[in-house]
Amino acid sequence: MKVEDIMTKTVVTIEMDDPLSLVKEIFDNAHFHHLLVVDNKKLYGVLSDRDLLKTLSPSLNTAAETDKDRATLKKRAHQIMSRKPITLTKEASVYDAIDIFVNNKISCIPIVDDANIPVGILSWRDILKALQKKRKIMKH
Repeated sequence: MKVEDIMTKTVVTIEMDDPLSLVKEIFDNAHFHHLLVVDNKKLYGVLSDRDLLKTLSPSLNTAAETDKDRATLKKRAHQIMSRKPITLTKEASVYDAIDIFVNNKISCIPIVDDANIPVGILSWRDILKALQKKRKIMKH
């Protein structure tokens, strides 16, 4: 089975200089956990909802909120993203992806073309869903 068969083909990208206020807005309204950070369409990093949560003050949007808390929303994506992400091409085997997940503390793998432009994203959850689907087919 190839990565292309199970990856999420819709990727959401942000630019390196996009403010964290935009990142927060995307995560607040989306049902996914990773944004791909690009410059001239090429991949430079990954920003997870956990990266954002670690950066933002827990006092945001509370009575205890300060100017300093609000200022964190002005930081830029490149300041908190994970740089040089491990990537695969869509022709890679799902087993290559499994090896990466097992040997690295990451929760997604950007799928890129030869020009390092994102064409998909793969999470360990995508692999589990594919295995579950395969198991159901084999049972019938």
